[in-house]
Amino acid sequence: MENTKPSSARLVALRIRRLRLVSLLWLLVCTCALNAQSRSVLLISVDGMRPDYVIQADQHGLRVPNMRKMMQEGAYAEGVKGVVPTVTYPSHTTLITGVWPEKHGIYANTTFDPERKNLIGWYWYTEDIKVPTLWDAARSAGLTTASVNWPVSVGAPVNYLLPEVWRAGTPDDQKLIRALSTPGLLATLESTMGAYPEPINSSPEDDRMRAKFAEAILKQYKPGFMTVHLAALDHIEHETGPFSAESNAVMEQIDEMVGQLRDAALAANPQAIICVVSDHGFLPTSHRLNLSAAFVKEGLMEPGTETTSSGATPLKSWQATPWVNGGLAAIILKNPSDEAVRNKVSELLKKLAADPKSGINRIVERDELKRLGGFPNASFLVDLKSGYQFDTSLNGDVFRDTKASGTHGYLPEHPELRSSFFIAGPGIAKAHALGVIDMRQIAPTLAVLFGGSLPTADAKPLPIAGQEIAGTGKAN
Repeated sequence: MENTKPSSARLVALRIRRLRLVSLLWLLVCTCALNAQSRSVLLISVDGMRPDYVIQADQHGLRVPNMRKMMQEGAYAEGVKGVVPTVTYPSHTTLITGVWPEKHGIYANTTFDPERKNLIGWYWYTEDIKVPTLWDAARSAGLTTASVNWPVSVGAPVNYLLPEVWRAGTPDDQKLIRALSTPGLLATLESTMGAYPEPINSSPEDDRMRAKFAEAILKQYKPGFMTVHLAALDHIEHETGPFSAESNAVMEQIDEMVGQLRDAALAANPQAIICVVSDHGFLPTSHRLNLSAAFVKEGLMEPGTETTSSGATPLKSWQATPWVNGGLAAIILKNPSDEAVRNKVSELLKKLAADPKSGINRIVERDELKRLGGFPNASFLVDLKSGYQFDTSLNGDVFRDTKASGTHGYLPEHPELRSSFFIAGPGIAKAHALGVIDMRQIAPTLAVLFGGSLPTADAKPLPIAGQEIAGTGKAN
């Protein structure tokens, strides 16, 4: 049998070639890691921005050159299908976790509190989030992080943190922000920039000042991942509705802020990726349905005789109560197993829905509710039509007309409730329309871009470079 054992010279040559191959692969790995680490990601949320503020700017008479430039230079969604309910805090938490509210634990803006013991407290605290966030992923990737005014950020694992939180709506709230921010950060920034805005305020001037604080953080600390929340558009839309003259004027000011933040991010890192999102869309309203008053009249709720220090009226007793979120109400039974109460509530809701004045779009029963990813403790959801929103007082008329305004919260199946996604930077496809996307896809996409991973996300990263980005998100 022929001896096929290689000679010593051949062995040496094979080893040299193997070493060269290993070295080449190692260089490729290091280069990819270096490229990922050299990128930074700035995530800006414009609260309440419908995508057509930008995509159809001309039709609405809007001048938004910075956002239009992002469309031309990057990828964008025609709409983002949101979560249940389409309100700020659950949506912002999905934006940084990639999962629905039933998984991340932030079910609404305010906590469920029919007896008003929590004094209309909001879901301010990051410890209530049950899954990893983009802040966690960035920290694991060795990045410096920053956040300005992001919902559910009190106690967030962020290096440079200015959280969104308030209690009394008085100057004392400034002390609360100071105490809950990164120690010394506000004092350092305010020494040259003036006072940080009062946390409950949401005017364009307040947003502009918060944007300037974010610019200063970008300049001084150069975070690898940063979140910024601008709230003025949502505030004016609640007062005047979407695409009113007032809302359009605020949108144009927000566009200027986006441009300034983008410039600051690129000055800090020319490889920066800028992502602008929103949490929900908006619908105009001029009619109200007061489910709470209807439940009181039906004997399902009994109001207390005194009000709390915040002006709210607690319930003395209750069998079932609406948990109102703008255009959607989750119906909570005190005892979910009480079929007699469930049937009583069901009959009341059907009776109201049969009246055209109610504006009820549809009633979601518990079997379907489980598939929607929100309100795991609800027995029913009541979704309203365009033009209607809920009242929350415990007395008064069940139906009434109001001045023109706007709200959100409805089921995400309403096209007007779709939110926005725009992204631009190195490696991002230009003028790339993604169609309608799932909000859960955004977090795993950003994690891949800054060199991290978010394996707990429930969706794949978006194909923003002409082909699907390699990542660790799960398939839908």
